[in-house]
Amino acid sequence: MRISYHPDYRVDLPPSHPYPMGKYPLLHDLLCARGLLAPGDIMEPQEVSLALLGAVHEQAYLAHLAAGTLAAADVRRLGVPLTARLWRRSRLAVHGTVLAAEAAIADGMAANLAGGTHHAFADHGEGFCVLNDVAVAIHALRGDSQVRRALVVDLDVHQGNGTAALFADDPAVYTLSLHGERNYPVRKERSTRDVGLADGTGDEDYLAALAPALVTALSAADAGIAFYVAGVDVVAGDHYGRLALSEAGLRRRDRLVIDTVRKAGLPLVIVLGGGYAPTTLRTAELHAIVFEEAVQRWRLECEAS
Repeated sequence: MRISYHPDYRVDLPPSHPYPMGKYPLLHDLLCARGLLAPGDIMEPQEVSLALLGAVHEQAYLAHLAAGTLAAADVRRLGVPLTARLWRRSRLAVHGTVLAAEAAIADGMAANLAGGTHHAFADHGEGFCVLNDVAVAIHALRGDSQVRRALVVDLDVHQGNGTAALFADDPAVYTLSLHGERNYPVRKERSTRDVGLADGTGDEDYLAALAPALVTALSAADAGIAFYVAGVDVVAGDHYGRLALSEAGLRRRDRLVIDTVRKAGLPLVIVLGGGYAPTTLRTAELHAIVFEEAVQRWRLECEAS
C-alpha cells in the first residue's frame, strides 16, 4: 500500500506548544519497524502548486501565508507560529494527500502520514490547520475528471468545520462528521450529516452511532472515492478529546471504516487528523493502528486478486 511521507512534515515548535509535530517521524519509524512501510511504498510529495491551492483557498489568504504577513489575530486563531517552514510543510502535506488520492484511485487504498487539516477554511486557518488538504485533493481529482463525487468520513473528535463549510453548497461532496458535541469548535458548521456525541462516550456507544451513519453516508453519497480523517483524539486520556474510547475500541472503529468502505467498492484515502495523547510517542502509536488495519486489509485484497 502506497503512503505519502516527507521528513519535513515535522516542524519544530516551542517545547510548551500542545501540537505534537514530532509524531510524524515517529509514526514513520514505527511503521517501518513493524514491517508495514517499506521504502518502495513511500511517495514523497512536493510543495503543492499555488494554482491548485487557489481552487479552495482565497488568494489574499495564500498571499499572506507566503509572505508571512498574517495579522496577529489570524495567527492566534491558527494556533501555531507562522514561519516559512510551516508554510512549506503545509504545502507538502497537502500534496501528500493529493498523491494518496491518486494512488487510491489506481490501487484501491492509499494514505498520507499527515493531513486531515479539517479546520482550514477558504480564507483562514484555525485549530492548528493551515490548508485544507482533503478539499484540495477532491478538487484535484474532479479537475482531472478522475471522480465526480466524494465522501469525507471525519472521525476526529472535533467537527470538521472547515471541510463542512467548503462543501456546504456542493451536493457532490458528502461530509460525515462524528464528533464531541461540546468540544471545539464552539460554533459548528453544518456537515451533510453531523453526529454529536456526549462527553465520556465509550466504545460501544461510539460504534453504535458510527455504523448506521457510515452505511447511510455510503448510500447517499454515491461517491467515487472516500476520504477517512482518522483522528485518534477520541481515545480516553487525550488532552483535547473528552471521549473515552479504548485502544481496542479505536482499532474496531478503524477496521469498521476500512472494511465498510472497501466492501462498498470505493477507493479509500486515509489521513491522520488530530491526536494529543500524554506523550508524542503514544500519539504515534495510536495513529499506527489505522495503518495496521489498512495494510492487513490491503494484503488480503492482494491475495484474493
